[in-house]
Amino acid sequence: MKSETMKLYDDRNDVTLTSYILEDSPELLDGKSRPGIIICPGGAYLNCSDREAEPVALRFAAMGYHAFVLRYSVYYEGKGGMPDMSETLQRKTHCIHPSPMREIGKAMLMVTSRAKEWLLDTRRIVICGFSAGAHNCAMYAVNWDKPVITDYFGEGKEHFRPAAVILGYPLTDYYYMRDVVRDNPTAAGFFAASNTAFLGMAEVTDELFEEVSPVYHVTENTPPMFIWSTASDDLLPIQHSIRMAHALADCNIPFALHIFEEGAHGLSLANQTTSKVASQINEDVAQWINLAEKWLQKRFADKPLYDYV
Repeated sequence: MKSETMKLYDDRNDVTLTSYILEDSPELLDGKSRPGIIICPGGAYLNCSDREAEPVALRFAAMGYHAFVLRYSVYYEGKGGMPDMSETLQRKTHCIHPSPMREIGKAMLMVTSRAKEWLLDTRRIVICGFSAGAHNCAMYAVNWDKPVITDYFGEGKEHFRPAAVILGYPLTDYYYMRDVVRDNPTAAGFFAASNTAFLGMAEVTDELFEEVSPVYHVTENTPPMFIWSTASDDLLPIQHSIRMAHALADCNIPFALHIFEEGAHGLSLANQTTSKVASQINEDVAQWINLAEKWLQKRFADKPLYDYV
C-alpha cells in the first residue's frame, strides 16, 4: 500500500486528503482499475474524528478499494479528540458553508487527476461520511451538479458525480434538529457551537437552515445512498436517517436504510479498531460495513468491481 497526505490549499496544513493506494501486481489486477472511496470523518464541524478516518479507510482497502480520507475545513485545526466546548467560538470564515462541501468536489478533482497513475476507476468513486461528515456528504450529493460546485471550479458536472454515497448516523434536517434540542440545554449548546463553526452564527435564519438541510434538495440526479444509524442515538436521532430515506423514495432514488436497535452516537466501525472504550464495541452495529460492501457490489453490478477480462 502507498500512502501520502496532500494539502488541498498551498497555504493551509489543516485541510488534507490522505490516500491509501493498493499496489498492483500481475497476481492481482495486473493493470486494471479499482474503485475508490472518499471518507469524511465526523466531529460537528468542530474537528475531524480520528476514529472515523484511517481505520475506516483501511477497512475499505481490505475490500479492494483505493481509499482517501478527507479532513475538510472545521473550526479546530489539528487532530485528535473533541475540543473543549467551554472555549468561546469566534468566526472563522474558511470553515463556513459551503467550504466543506466544496472540498469534497476538490478532492474528487484531485483523485480523478491521478486516476491513471493510481489505476482508479473514475466511474466508481464513492463518498462516505459519519455524523457531520455524513451531513457534508449528503450536502455534496444534492449539490454536485449545481453552480455552487460546477461554476466555482469551472468544470463540467461530469467531473463531480459520486457513484454512490454512504451516510453513517447523519444530520440531514436542520429544522428538525432545532426542534429536537429546544428543550435540552446541553444538546442546544452543542448544536449552537456546531452552527457557529459551520454557519458562522449560533442563531440561524430559516432560509439558511433550509439551504443546509439536504432532505429538501434531493432530485433525480442525487446518487444512490446507503444510510445507517442506531435507534438509541441520543445526539442525532434516527429521524434524520428516516427523513433522508423518505426524500430519496419520493424521487425514486435507490437506497438502503439500516436502523440498529441499540448503540450510541459515533460508533464508527463499532469494533476494536475504532474503539477507545468497551462501550464503543457493538457486534450488531458492526454489521453495517459488511452490508455496505454487499450493497456497493450490487450498485456496481453493471460495471463489475474489477474489470476482469
